[in-house]
Amino acid sequence: MTRSIRGARRGAVLLAGAATTGLLMSGCGAGQIAETANIRPAVPGVNVETTDGLFKVRNAIVEYSDPLGYPSGGDAPLSMALYNDSAQPITVTVTTDSAEAVVLVDTTATPAATPSPTTAASPDASPDPTGEPPATPTVEPSPGASGRPDPSASPGVPATPDPTVPATPAPPAGAPAQVEIPALGYLLLNDETGRILQLVGLDTALAPGRSVNLTFEVNGERLETPVPVAVPQSPAPRGSLPVGDEGHGG
Repeated sequence: MTRSIRGARRGAVLLAGAATTGLLMSGCGAGQIAETANIRPAVPGVNVETTDGLFKVRNAIVEYSDPLGYPSGGDAPLSMALYNDSAQPITVTVTTDSAEAVVLVDTTATPAATPSPTTAASPDASPDPTGEPPATPTVEPSPGASGRPDPSASPGVPATPDPTVPATPAPPAGAPAQVEIPALGYLLLNDETGRILQLVGLDTALAPGRSVNLTFEVNGERLETPVPVAVPQSPAPRGSLPVGDEGHGG
């Protein structure tokens, strides 16, 4: 009788220990799965390279704008790093079929000032202190001249530039998407460096979760890859909830 009681107690102790061990193991497993699921890459960009590994594209991505993304027909900035591991400088051309063009943009450049017509007044337009109206500039000889008209001069042409004539147009804001990378060098294209690649005239609206197609051409080889839109580093702020006693009852 005593022996059977002791056996029953020993069996109960073993069952309790097994249950505790199972709970501990399940808790450790759950913790590891949750922690692993939260790990994300630091930069969720695209990495591609040529077959010989001498040209590399790293962290290529469309910069995040807002939850609405970029509209169809709009522009979208790109960010990436380009590496040249060869002993010779290379020229890289970037194209796309997801927009009208890819251009190289200098974000630090300031637009050229448009000349104002009021700042280009002729010296002959100054008022005469005697009150008499000024003579016609085309027939009045300049001080110190012999008084004879210069036969080589074209009558009726003012000496100063006509402010109504348009000035030479400023160079376009974006150059073709062709960049030079020195031997054993690299090129960073992002807002921090002041130079970026930009998609111009998007074919369709571009929002987070979508991507565009880019083609890199270097030394006769083409690299084609989709490039996604970046996700925000922090969640978008939520709207504030109304505060008051309405709806809580009396």
